[in-house]
Amino acid sequence: MIRVILILAALLTFGVAARADGVVVPAEQRFSAYSGNIPECDLDEAFHRIQVYFQQKESEYWHSELTIDHFDRVREISLRGNGVSYIPRRYCIARAFLSDGTEHTAIYQIQQDLGIIGIGIGVEWCIVGLDRDSAYSPACSALRPFAERFLGPKVLVERY
Repeated sequence: MIRVILILAALLTFGVAARADGVVVPAEQRFSAYSGNIPECDLDEAFHRIQVYFQQKESEYWHSELTIDHFDRVREISLRGNGVSYIPRRYCIARAFLSDGTEHTAIYQIQQDLGIIGIGIGVEWCIVGLDRDSAYSPACSALRPFAERFLGPKVLVERY
C-alpha cells in the first residue's frame, strides 16, 4: 500500500514539474525556428493559388467550368490565432466573385514554411457553399472558429 502511495506521489510530483516546465515557447525561439514573418492577406500569390487550385478541383473532380474571377473585401481574421507556439499562420476572409456571377465567402490561411516540401508559404482555403468534397465541412467549419471569434457568429451565415 505504501508503495502505491509513493508511486502516485512520484507521478504527481513529476506531473507538476512537467507542467511547470511547460512554458510556452514561441515558434521563433525553437531549435528549427520560424521567422514569424507572414505575408498580408492581400497577397497576390495566395489569390493566384486559390484561383488555380479551385479551377483545377472544379474541372477535374466536378466537371465544372466554374472559376474565381477576383476577390474583394479582403480582411484579416486573426494573426497566429492558435497561439505563439504553433506554426505561424494568418487567417483571412474575402469575397470571391465566380465566373457564374455569384459571390461566395472565401476563408483562407497563409502559413509560414508550409509550401511544397516546406519551402515558401502554404495556403489553405475554402469557398463557403462550394466545399463539395466536405474537406472543411460543414460550411468551412475547419476555419470558421476564427471567423466567428473575431467577426461574430453571423459572419458566415450572411454573405460577407
